[in-house]
Amino acid sequence: MKIKTSKQLALACAKMALDKKAFNVMLLDVRAWQGLNDYILICSAQSSIQAQTIAEEIRKKLKEEGIYNLGVEGYSQGKWILLDYNEVIVHIFYEYIREFYDLESLWQDAPRVKIPKI
Repeated sequence: MKIKTSKQLALACAKMALDKKAFNVMLLDVRAWQGLNDYILICSAQSSIQAQTIAEEIRKKLKEEGIYNLGVEGYSQGKWILLDYNEVIVHIFYEYIREFYDLESLWQDAPRVKIPKI
């Protein structure tokens, strides 16, 4: 997997999340808001352990490609895990936490990117 663009990175993260059974996966294009990231990936997990598994899969596979995250937040609790890849931010939520914070509403004007079927 040769990742050259931020969109390829975002789609790769989405695929890895789906491979670990993430659901309600949404990819937002936020390039119009200059100074922010290019893409935001939001997905849900059925448990904190599954959220941690999704995060670990993304980190491991991207590290194999020489791509390292700038930061990780929330991993130990597994309720809302944030992975910062500079151009791409990944949010992995335990579903009930996602409903509470409702990030999709904050970015309601951002175009949704179609994630190809695996």
